[in-house]
Amino acid sequence: MGYIEGKNILIEYRFANGKPERVSDLATDLVAKKVDVIVTSGTAQGQAIPQRTTIIPIVLAISGDAVGTGLVASLARPGGNVTGLSMMSPDLAGKRLELLKEAAPKIARVGVLWDTLVPDNTLDFKTTQLAARVLRLKLLSIEVQSAEDLEGALSTAAKQRLDALVVIGGGITNIHQKKIVAFEIKNRLPAIHETLRSAEAGGLMAYGVNFADLFRRAATYVDKILKGAKPADLPVEQPKKFEFIINLKTAKQIGLTIPPNVLARADKVIK
Repeated sequence: MGYIEGKNILIEYRFANGKPERVSDLATDLVAKKVDVIVTSGTAQGQAIPQRTTIIPIVLAISGDAVGTGLVASLARPGGNVTGLSMMSPDLAGKRLELLKEAAPKIARVGVLWDTLVPDNTLDFKTTQLAARVLRLKLLSIEVQSAEDLEGALSTAAKQRLDALVVIGGGITNIHQKKIVAFEIKNRLPAIHETLRSAEAGGLMAYGVNFADLFRRAATYVDKILKGAKPADLPVEQPKKFEFIINLKTAKQIGLTIPPNVLARADKVIK
């Protein structure tokens, strides 16, 4: 789009490193610097900044459900100083459980590993519960709020004699995906993740939104705002690219044969 960092644009990077308690301070810092626009990744970050400014435009590169969590009034007319992309996270949560059941038809007890500090995850979990009732699956909530919680949560999950696992994306589950994947393989658990790169890291399956595409599209919002557009006039857009990834290496490790009809639906198969 013609921007060259250090010449006609300066970017201030901030990263909470999976520590939610840092988000408020980072938001305060950016607002104090009076930047022209703030790009956020995640609903918690998106919620933290409007509490500190109603003037600086905020672009959501990733938000689970911008309307459901109150970040914008509606997709067509966001209002205020927030706009960007909403990835329909709750709508996809039930689909993940369906795919998991199709890949491993004999499962009955399914654990859901989720970071309860991520606002949209509550909506994701409720949608997963609804899907579980339809599929007649028993759902067990495995909740974490910090890296310290994860070890205990996985230990508890191991004792629950689960048949499968659903991993909802979030600060803790994303940063520690390797540990979670290792747990799944060790316990021979069929699992499906929200974050696509989890399948590339060894998770059995992943179904979700292409994050890289969302970030690229967020850049168009930044460009329009820097050229004078108001966030309230820029409709919130939804994802265009969804991917279903299956890792056959992992399937072999846990002794699972993926049905041909499920394999045929995958956008990517890792062999």
